[in-house]
Amino acid sequence: MQKPLLNPNFNTMKKLFLTCFCCASAVLGARAQDEHIVIWDNASAPTSSGLFGPTVIEKEVFVANNNVAELFVYKAEEPSGRAVVVCPGGGYHNLAIGYEGHDMARWLADHGTTAAVLKYRMPNGHCEVPRNDAEQALRIMREHAAEWGYDASRVGIVGSSAGGHLAASTGTISDEKPAFMILFYPVITAEEGKLHKNSFKYLLGKDYSSEEARNYSLEKRVSALTPPTLLLLSDDDRIVPPVNSLLFYEALKRNGVKASIHVFPTGDHGWGIKPEFKYIEQWQRYALDWLEQF
Repeated sequence: MQKPLLNPNFNTMKKLFLTCFCCASAVLGARAQDEHIVIWDNASAPTSSGLFGPTVIEKEVFVANNNVAELFVYKAEEPSGRAVVVCPGGGYHNLAIGYEGHDMARWLADHGTTAAVLKYRMPNGHCEVPRNDAEQALRIMREHAAEWGYDASRVGIVGSSAGGHLAASTGTISDEKPAFMILFYPVITAEEGKLHKNSFKYLLGKDYSSEEARNYSLEKRVSALTPPTLLLLSDDDRIVPPVNSLLFYEALKRNGVKASIHVFPTGDHGWGIKPEFKYIEQWQRYALDWLEQF
């Protein structure tokens, strides 16, 4: 089911949406989403990344040059009353929309949590763009709560890698905060020697200032209002240093926020819901236990 929202310039982009959506559906297969909402594009959104032209499917499940925000909603068959927005990673340059997006959302829906994959716009140096998309996604999920079968006060957010940074930015910077967060090997800090450089380059622009870096170094933005957070990561992550999650966890505890962290011995980066990840059953058990609180 496809619904334009907030009157975006849908006719102009229609062929592009259908082509990309059909390609992604053919690649990803499995259970189809129950709702598909076009949130907005760069012409109709409150902020623009300056990116236009076709969205590109790369390596089958990666989306690049994305300049249209969309939601793909998977409804829980046995609803728990919870819902989440799922933010895939990709270094703010593309989206790992398969194993960190649709596959993750299907699993959550199969376990009682309605899950909406956010295909957010790439920032292209315009840092507010992805967060605007995530905030609007949370609003949409809350507006549709009664219709889609969950409690509007129980809408959380899930994010992986740079998607974890986006998710965590809604919990720290935004007024439109989620009820809880689950962060997989998230990008958090912009501190030299600890950061994932490409994520901040694409988010803030290659010549970003120290003030901009501080504003988006999320361990510095935690407050008592930050939602409860579960962090999952590997000790041997060579892409996003594990200290990112540790800094965020420490900041949460300093501010009295409920938090839990699980560091797996191996796995490196980007395992998401891949079945070959050695500790997949463990993280799934931890995540389900965490969700039971909300």
